[in-house]
Amino acid sequence: MRILGVVALCAALGGCASTSAEITPAYVSPVIYQGHTCQQLALEAQSISARAATLSGAQDSQRTKDQWSTAAAVVIFWPAAFLVGGDKQAAGELAQMKGQMVAVEQASIAKNCNIKFQEKPPGT
Repeated sequence: MRILGVVALCAALGGCASTSAEITPAYVSPVIYQGHTCQQLALEAQSISARAATLSGAQDSQRTKDQWSTAAAVVIFWPAAFLVGGDKQAAGELAQMKGQMVAVEQASIAKNCNIKFQEKPPGT
């Protein structure tokens, strides 16, 4: 119940970092991948996927830190809760990587390459 209260406080203050799953893809035009071969698209997909996984882990870690900081601030010194800021730079980069994933998949469909990114299994 306390965690729910912390999450509600984070939402009310607007400062806690979003979870990686909550970040929506930024628009990236698939045209930039139009000249790529299927092999080049596959290599690009691997690179994007690795970077997105790293950013997702960092984003989720920041979310946890923000929740704990907010909880501590509420218990110890409530005005400090307003200093919890999230990490907008990592969230922006993750949105960009997600957008690139969509663009690579669209280019893959157009070229019949059959490249698809897998979502994280629920609960991980």
